[in-house]
Parts: sequence; structure tokens; C-alpha cells
Amino acid sequence: MARQNGTIRTGIGGWTFEPWDETFYPSDLPKKRQLGYAASKLTTIEVNGTFYRSQKPETFAKWTSEVPEGFVFSLKAPRFAVNRRVLAEGGESVERFVQSGIAELGEHLGPILWQFAATKQFDPEDFAAFLALLPDKIGGIALRHVVEPRHESFAVPEFTALCRKAGVAIVCADSDEHPQIADVTANFVYLRLQCGDESIDTCYPPSGLEEWARRLEIYAEGGEPGDLRKADPATPAEKTPRDVFAYFIRSGKPRAPHGAMALKDRLRKS
Repeated sequence: MARQNGTIRTGIGGWTFEPWDETFYPSDLPKKRQLGYAASKLTTIEVNGTFYRSQKPETFAKWTSEVPEGFVFSLKAPRFAVNRRVLAEGGESVERFVQSGIAELGEHLGPILWQFAATKQFDPEDFAAFLALLPDKIGGIALRHVVEPRHESFAVPEFTALCRKAGVAIVCADSDEHPQIADVTANFVYLRLQCGDESIDTCYPPSGLEEWARRLEIYAEGGEPGDLRKADPATPAEKTPRDVFAYFIRSGKPRAPHGAMALKDRLRKS
């Protein structure tokens, strides 16, 4: 009997990027059909536009109508909720975002990403208060939250313990600029792969894709890769199957879609 694993999805940030008109999309494809095309080749997209401006319920409903069954959007939460000196004071912005119509995505609603400024340092009391602001559900849909700290001060056991208690995931970053925190603190794993190279057809080299494919599979099976940096190595994660989301972001962006497709192709078929 085959082992029951979580679902692994690989994708990119957004679907509108001018170089992709040359490197990814067919030359005769209308721009209004780019989301549908991207969703036919990938299994998830991280939406960056929600970080900068509010979207209407009709917009979320439109996105839903253009993607296939099983496709998932992750949404970057608004900057007004996270780019503040005191995170605990962002409750109104959190509520406004959650009530903005995201429930229109239905089964296509994936994790909500709360990304902090690279200068934001860890304040245990304030961060705990921020986690308490994150709602469990909206419109009957369970919400999954993931935080992305980008300051080294977060790489401590106290931070991961707070996330684990709240059931909130931590971004595992492959980055030359930000700390890697690979601790599993929720029932899913969220990775942002940011060391791509646009001179490589698949964004990452074949050997790198093979390494990440094996790590994603380990996560999905309920384990933890032994070669990634944890903030609290002494605390193992619960061994249970998990969904995994991996996005090719930033560096090498013109080849990001090909990286996501190539990574998907390297995953073992169950």
C-alpha cells in the first residue's frame, strides 16, 4: 500500500511580468488569458498585488473562474498590516483584508503570507499579540497563515515556539539575503526559492532542482530535511503528511515558470 503524503505544489509570484511574454507565454496569447495559461502549467501562484492594494470580491471571483480544479492561490497580506512599528496595532488592517472578498476563492484559497520588512526585529510580546489577530476562518473556509521574517533576530527557539502554538507556518527561504528558518510549525510547509539564475533555462541548475525535489518530498511525507537550517534544532516536528508550497521568486525571475515546471517534473509520482 502506497504511503499517504501531502500535496506538493510548485509555482511563481504573480502571472504578469513582461519578460514572460517572451520566455513563457505563447506569442499569440491575449494578456487576459495569461492567468488561465499559467494555471494550466503550474499548480499555485503567489499573488503579490494584494500586498500593495485592496482587491474587490469580483476580482477574486474572476480569478477563481479562470483556474482549474486543484489550483491554489496564496495571497500576500497587505503592507499596512505588517509594515508598522507595533505589529499588534494592525488588527484593523488584518480584518479589512480578510473581509475584502478572499472567500470568493473558495477551494482555490491557499496560505496567506504575512511578510515583514527586512529591518523588523523580533519582539516576542508584540509578535505573540500579532499572531492572536490572525483569524482561523472566513466564510466557513479555514485559513492557513504563514509568516516571513527577514531579520536574523527571528532565528531563535522562542519565535518558532510561538508559531507552533498558533499553528502558523514559517517561510523556509532559499536566499542569499535573508535567514533560513526551516522549522515546521504548522500542518503545511511554505518555501520561497530566491537563488535562481535567468541564464539557466530552468532557473535553478538540474542538481539544485533534484535537491529541492527530495526535500519537498520529505516534507510531504512528514519528515524534515536534515540539510536545512532550523532556529530550534532540538525540537522535531510532528511526523505527519503535509501539503507543501514552493515558489520561485525574485532572482532568475524570467525563468521562474520553467523552474516551477521542472521542479514539478522531478517529483516522484505516487
